Amino acid sequence: MTDSTASGSVLFGKNSDRPAGETQPLRSEPARDAGGPLQLAYVTIDDAPAYAHVGSAPFWCWGYEIGVNEHRVAIGNEAVFTRPWADAVAAEKKEMGPVPGLLGMELVRLGLERGRSARAAVDVMTDLLARHGQWGAAMVGASHADGSYDNSFIVADPHEAWIVETAGREWAARRLTSGVESISNELTIRQDADLVSDGLLDLALQSAGWDEGWGGLDVAEALTDPQTPLQVSHIRRRRSHQLLTDAAERGGVSVDDAKMVLRDHLEGSFLGGPSRDASRPDFHTLCMHEHPSGFTWGNTAASMIVELHDDPDRPVTIWWSPVTPCTGVYLPVYVGAELPPSTLLPARSGSADPRDHTQPVHDPESLWWQWQLLLDAAKDPVTRDFTGRAAILREAFDRLEDEWTRVTVDPDDLAGFSARCVAQARTAALAVLHELGADLDAPLDPRWATSPT
Repeated sequence: MTDSTASGSVLFGKNSDRPAGETQPLRSEPARDAGGPLQLAYVTIDDAPAYAHVGSAPFWCWGYEIGVNEHRVAIGNEAVFTRPWADAVAAEKKEMGPVPGLLGMELVRLGLERGRSARAAVDVMTDLLARHGQWGAAMVGASHADGSYDNSFIVADPHEAWIVETAGREWAARRLTSGVESISNELTIRQDADLVSDGLLDLALQSAGWDEGWGGLDVAEALTDPQTPLQVSHIRRRRSHQLLTDAAERGGVSVDDAKMVLRDHLEGSFLGGPSRDASRPDFHTLCMHEHPSGFTWGNTAASMIVELHDDPDRPVTIWWSPVTPCTGVYLPVYVGAELPPSTLLPARSGSADPRDHTQPVHDPESLWWQWQLLLDAAKDPVTRDFTGRAAILREAFDRLEDEWTRVTVDPDDLAGFSARCVAQARTAALAVLHELGADLDAPLDPRWATSPT
């Protein structure tokens, strides 16, 4: 929060971890009046007036993994696995599953569209959750049983942040006004909730036999699915929290510190060493990479950092990196300003139901796919020198990021500045690809060459 950052402004950052090859471009939406009903992946809901916003979205999804609106509200979600979720999966496998509801990513976008402040967004999201529930596959090619999860959220504005953790239609929320905090794929609210849904205690009694006489409700203890291992999520959450705490104690968390956290592969820890290959990890790291064995199942698909200051005369910069941030570059974009066309590709089309889509194919016009090519070149299975190749990328991109952060951007030239930064980044990327000997006209990984039938 403001007492722990170098600038005195709230700093929000998030990685989006998704299946490898799932394209995640940006989406930019202007403010609008309410229209007709909104057809989402599995439910149709009433529309409402919407604030302008920018979000980072899986190519098929109406909702967002991460986003920011014109009122400087930022929201991101994480998958969590609860007792109600486990019960729903078991019922689904018997063809008796719940009626599909909202996806967590849809709640992120709805909170951005309808929330003028962090607290207002929390109220919007929890009200919609109570009315429509959450259930349904949120991955291409997955069934409801295999592709569903409950959700936790961080919702922040220039003055406060909220952690919201859900279990089915019920939820708990904790307000943050100081210090640093991080979330991962586990419930974190214990007996410190500031707000809870009306039915949360009854759910804890029903699902876990929680007795109110034992004392205040420990949300995580009562509602975490006991059959879901937490060692991976717990290590990542503790690692990010420790890195943020260290940065705060050094003089305040900066945007550069946030980039370091989101690019982390446990460097400098006892897990490092000469044989360590961050691109083929045997465990999940903050910057996530798939392992050929399948143990680590996907990649970080995009990353976003926002400094939520409250100076009305200074633009709020959204730093967005396509694909893994360790091989990516944080590009500056702005709510309400035109985004470079390549950042918006592929455009969403067709159904919002992921089951109606297949693995997308490489598109050389898409900035996201250009950076997937960079990741694949750095992971070259012949040289097996990810550390060295990633260092070449970092030398080129760190220099650009440093230049961009030093620029005082003209508020009347936000779109132009973003476009110039994208052009510089693409020129640097092409030079690095030439240096690495990559074929610039085709994907390096055959999985991206054709869509499965």
